[in-house]
Amino acid sequence: MSESLNKKFYDVVAKIPEGRVASYGQIALLAGRPRAARAVGAALRRVPAHLDLPCHRVVFSDGSLCKGLIFGGPGVQEQLLKKEGVTFLPNGKVNMRCCLWKRSEDFPR
Repeated sequence: MSESLNKKFYDVVAKIPEGRVASYGQIALLAGRPRAARAVGAALRRVPAHLDLPCHRVVFSDGSLCKGLIFGGPGVQEQLLKKEGVTFLPNGKVNMRCCLWKRSEDFPR
């Protein structure tokens, strides 16, 4: 994957406001690469630490969180999001109805 494409993804992720989430597909679309949700995931696994991106704000389109130790351990992503005011449904998924970032107008097409 090209560094320039990763940079596009990183630029979008950097703009997700506190208390909101975006899906992998949404990041891909806003970066001009619709249907590249998996590429977003791959890029976010390799984010240089010095960029200090809010990667914890990126979730699956159904509100599911990342599995595994990607944020330092089980439950860390959920804790970070709750600290920012993101709400969850009883099934443990993010309440996408109220927490989805809807600022796509901030991005040129």
